[in-house]
Amino acid sequence: MIPRSESVALMEAVTPTIERLIAEHRERREHWYFHEFIPWEEGRNYVDEPWDKSQATLRPEVRTALLLNLLTEDNLPYYYGQLAKTYGETPAMEAWSGLWTAEEGQHAIAMRAYLLVSRNVDPRVLEDDRMTVVERGWDNDVEDPLDLFVYTATQELATRLSHFNAGKQADDEVAYTLMKRIAQDENHHYLFYRGVVTEMLNHMPSEVLCSMAKVNAGFKMPGTTMPGWTRRSLQVAQTGIYNHRVHAENILKPLILHWKLDQLTGLTPEAEQARDYMMALPGEYLAMAESFEARIAARAKKRKPVGV
Repeated sequence: MIPRSESVALMEAVTPTIERLIAEHRERREHWYFHEFIPWEEGRNYVDEPWDKSQATLRPEVRTALLLNLLTEDNLPYYYGQLAKTYGETPAMEAWSGLWTAEEGQHAIAMRAYLLVSRNVDPRVLEDDRMTVVERGWDNDVEDPLDLFVYTATQELATRLSHFNAGKQADDEVAYTLMKRIAQDENHHYLFYRGVVTEMLNHMPSEVLCSMAKVNAGFKMPGTTMPGWTRRSLQVAQTGIYNHRVHAENILKPLILHWKLDQLTGLTPEAEQARDYMMALPGEYLAMAESFEARIAARAKKRKPVGV
């Protein structure tokens, strides 16, 4: 880990790129209104007609995925706090953090409206879980600006895929359209963070590579504090919405390719080791995916009736 002063100096060196990426983001992203995506006419009074799971129209696994995605977005105050603490009073990042927070906030509002109007969530469970998640907070222990840029580039791409895949598997046109729009926002955010890391690689390739190895060695999505996280995330993994295979094929491999990690030169010995780690990481995730899939297949085979 490089001294924080060097990370701050690196961030100052790439400030022109940050400002350019913010301008490109504003020009590229189409502003949208969540209320135009919700079929409000389907809404019913929860007092007069209490919720029952028979009212849900989506498969249980998809409902779980959407619930986890929503609860992740609900922890937005802590993400903003992390950005503010890590990037300090950097004007360019202060502007980005406010813009990013405003856009992310709409995602939670939109998903909550859809789930409640469509009755695809128990409103009491949703509110109890929201209270628990926000009370527990979130801290990924990343304090270095460089590390946080590397983390967010990876996490935003993972979030984009999780949102899009959940909508794709929903078998509901409203859910699909809404989650596709939210995923587009996440893609814009991903492009910003990826672009910053790309520029940082041009300035300090060895230091950025070491950061990549460090961050990915302990990488986890920001939902682990949720009630029932392990059980729920395993349910989502079985559907293919987000799991080790998705992370390897659709997150790690594209990032490694885009950053051209195999072509970087003039690296320190430590950075060479970090590159070797990063290049091998997709294979490690795929090995975990194959092991998980084999266990699921074996379990399904045991449940299969004899003679079928």
